[in-house]
Amino acid sequence: MSQPNGRAPDPSAERPIGWFVHHQGRGHASRTIDLLRALPTRRPVTVFCASPELFADTPGNVTVERIPSLFEADGREAHIDTVPQPATVHCAPLGWPGIREAMGAMAAWMRATDPVLFVTDVSAEVAQLARLLSVPHVVALQHGCRNDPGHRAALDGAAGVLAPFHSSLAQPDWDASWLSRTHFAPGLGVGGALPDVEAARRNVGLRDGERAVVVVSGAGGHGFRSAPLGVGARALPDHRWLVIGEVASDWHGTANPNLEILGWVDNPEDYIVAADLVVASTGNTTCTTVLRARKPWIAIPEWRYFDEQVEKAQSLARANLAHAISHAPSSAAAWRHAATQAYEIHDPEAQAAAGGCDAAPAAAAWLENLIANLWRDYTPTSRPTHNLTL
Repeated sequence: MSQPNGRAPDPSAERPIGWFVHHQGRGHASRTIDLLRALPTRRPVTVFCASPELFADTPGNVTVERIPSLFEADGREAHIDTVPQPATVHCAPLGWPGIREAMGAMAAWMRATDPVLFVTDVSAEVAQLARLLSVPHVVALQHGCRNDPGHRAALDGAAGVLAPFHSSLAQPDWDASWLSRTHFAPGLGVGGALPDVEAARRNVGLRDGERAVVVVSGAGGHGFRSAPLGVGARALPDHRWLVIGEVASDWHGTANPNLEILGWVDNPEDYIVAADLVVASTGNTTCTTVLRARKPWIAIPEWRYFDEQVEKAQSLARANLAHAISHAPSSAAAWRHAATQAYEIHDPEAQAAAGGCDAAPAAAAWLENLIANLWRDYTPTSRPTHNLTL
């Protein structure tokens, strides 16, 4: 049977996609949900995640399966530590039933459903599992030192690479073969229009003409400490310092009248949009929001595995999108220098371009096109079902 345009029906059109989503933070799930909503509704998708509650609002073609965490112990572990871990994996302890259950659930699903693609966001081990089970996979690429054997095993064998940031932020040490298969999707998972500047300033209580430094103290780590923020507030007394998020208290840190530590807020976008200067770490969601808001930015990376935030900060600096420093300034002079640099290099148009907008439709189209190209010469045949005997 032919389609109206004369072409044979696409045998991959209704076969499923599998998706592994890391459950630390919300960024992995947010960009996955954004993409799921943009995929064709005829495409079945099964998401595997240790925190399915992150997927409370997904389309009807999406099924979410709970699996055990791949890195959190649940008390059943044997902790066999006498056998070295190979360099091609990052977290593969021996004697963990939860890992067997999680990997086994995904392997059983792949065997039963014959998926057209498996997306990993993120796990080098799950990406390698898909490849070993003869399923094409897509890897979500994050910043950081990714040239180790584990990341290379995942990326070298990937059918495609999904980068949730602008191409100007690509690291110079990344392999050209990865980049040739990469779709850049700046703004993925951070959708919706930002508030108007004047409305945002009213919402956060700023008066006309009042200048503000907004400090975004991260959710995925330990955030900033109180002592350097006190030094910064004294260094820029003509700015009101509004600190949102978790702040670690230093007994020797001194308060300042222009420093307000507000804790968690429901409207962080208002604060970022209202700011004259932003001080923030370099997590993906924060980066995208600050860039879209087009704000002068002192970028201070937090510790992450594989130096993810360090490399992201350096990429931002190379692209002149932020003034990046290695740690919070420790003196008033250093704070004033950092603020001056952030204001001087500020390029709002370049920031807006790098921040992206509504990236999901193009990313979904890229995925579907990748699937079509992978399976275009495939003709399904009737094959015997093999029953495994162990």
